[in-house]
Amino acid sequence: MKSTLIKHGFLAGTLLGVPLAAHAYDLPTVNLGMTSFLDGGLPAGPGWYAQTYFQNYDSNKLVDANGQKLGLPKTDLNYQVLVEQISYLSNIRVKDKASLGINFLIPFVSKMDMDDGLNNAAIKAQSGFGDIMIGPFIQFDPVMGAQGPKFVHRFEFQVNLPTGEYDQQKDINPGNNAVSFDPYWAATYWFNPKWTASTRIHYLYNFKNDDPSYAFAGANDMQAGQAIHANFATDYAITEQFRLGLNGYWLKQVTDTEVDGEKVKGRREQVWAIGPGAMYSFSKNDHLVANAYFEQDAANRPEGTRLQVRYVHHF
Repeated sequence: MKSTLIKHGFLAGTLLGVPLAAHAYDLPTVNLGMTSFLDGGLPAGPGWYAQTYFQNYDSNKLVDANGQKLGLPKTDLNYQVLVEQISYLSNIRVKDKASLGINFLIPFVSKMDMDDGLNNAAIKAQSGFGDIMIGPFIQFDPVMGAQGPKFVHRFEFQVNLPTGEYDQQKDINPGNNAVSFDPYWAATYWFNPKWTASTRIHYLYNFKNDDPSYAFAGANDMQAGQAIHANFATDYAITEQFRLGLNGYWLKQVTDTEVDGEKVKGRREQVWAIGPGAMYSFSKNDHLVANAYFEQDAANRPEGTRLQVRYVHHF
């Protein structure tokens, strides 16, 4: 699932006759902080799940490869995203130790505000539906201890399909216009019945965009670089229903973006974030999770604050 839930496009322009350097905002939608506590397993066993996410992102700092703010009068970005996720965990067993399942997600960017201080002459953005994400997964049974579960984990083979809104003349699009493969491993460990730690680690591989942004003037295709991104969280059960904790995420692009097959240096993205979170369980079938993230050390992407609420229901 992407955390930023929009594609940050290539930004270029001029300000008062001084040309800006070409900056990279190439990576597609990825899961940055969408998942957090108790992520290694589904909370109520086999069956159908619906998860609804609402996320608000605010940034007034779009940065270059050195983490310096772009030279525009303003770089104010705010967007709001709704994501609906349907999951199914089957009773089909894998060697009596795991079960098969599938996830389906569709994001919708309901609000997109971008102010470059130039009446959006330098940075153009649009809202709309994002790319559909589909992921078959293997959910392993929990390892049990004397006082309850000790460890549970899952592998998912997520694919992002280019079904979202995309306009070659826009710098920021909900869709990416390219297929991405973003498999992950998620796990939760119980230090004791009340205290857990969770992580989800992805490796992102991007295929070619054959209709690249207008900023890649004359290019036939571009291929965003590969990246590693991870979510991490720890929580403590204050009561049987209420958990408090810390949550964060980390992203680092590990290979260069390619334009017409040629590597382009200085475009790799990175960011990390940390913040507080909480989870309230109404029952074993209904859970509400809230997370805040404060980003740090961004390069070639926005740096801001992400607030999220997620509701999980098991039918």
